[in-house]
Amino acid sequence: MSLDIFGFRALWSPFFFIFVLLVTAGYFLLTTKYNHVFKESKPLTKSQTILFVLVMVLIYFVKGSPLDLMGHLMFYAHMIQMSVLLFIIPPILITAIPVWLWEKILSMPIIKTVFAFFTRPIIALVLFNVTFSLYHIPFIFDLIKTTMLLHETYTGLLFLLALFMWWPLVNKIDKNRSIVGLKKVAYIFASGALILPACALIIFNDSPMYAAYSDPKLWAKALTLCVPQSTLASLDLSGPEMFTSLSLVHDQQLGGVLMKIIQEIVYGIVLARVFFEWYQKDQEETDAEKLKAYHPQPVE
Repeated sequence: MSLDIFGFRALWSPFFFIFVLLVTAGYFLLTTKYNHVFKESKPLTKSQTILFVLVMVLIYFVKGSPLDLMGHLMFYAHMIQMSVLLFIIPPILITAIPVWLWEKILSMPIIKTVFAFFTRPIIALVLFNVTFSLYHIPFIFDLIKTTMLLHETYTGLLFLLALFMWWPLVNKIDKNRSIVGLKKVAYIFASGALILPACALIIFNDSPMYAAYSDPKLWAKALTLCVPQSTLASLDLSGPEMFTSLSLVHDQQLGGVLMKIIQEIVYGIVLARVFFEWYQKDQEETDAEKLKAYHPQPVE
């Protein structure tokens, strides 16, 4: 059955689209037209512009496009949402915001205190992965998935903790919270290992875990989070099988596999970048030593 039966509002979230446009406009006004307000401001670079627009497109893709509706119909679509939200958007967002703007944000007393504590590598790593794993415990997942306030609050908390988790890896501002060299590699492998149990539980379970996708009543209740009640009242829905040929178990397993694959791809890219930085630094040091050998300092 086509998703069109849910209507334009459920498919494309026009109010959220307006919100994304306003945030984007605010960002460019602050970093271009009104950046003179900040003494340490610098012109916005082309890469920062592209990255921020990419972040906004991805945020709308995750929370405003038909993928958001699909995430309430099929578990695998929900896991794609969470993968993009937690593993792709945060590092790009951190990079897209100029250093001078981050410094201004982090100069605010409350934010400075919060970042100082929650971006400590061990704390950031453990808190994110524990919160992520708790989210996928069936009774917690079903409760969050069927309650608007809990859903928005927990999703926001996960995103914030993901931002803290990525901060030591990619930020260029807070040197006290940055990790380098082998520590960065260990941090990435530890994060991948900590998330593995939750993914394995989903992938290798041979029965449906989540009532929000298997119980027609809870499934219909979960739909109210993104579909107007008036629209749902006019539809005769029996369950997710109306929109996918996948069985509940295969849908669940596919979701776990996609989550792990996306996470591994992202971490692989970060590792490749780490090794490239090592190689580049090693080459620069080698070149400097060669230059020093060919041009020794004169003896006084």
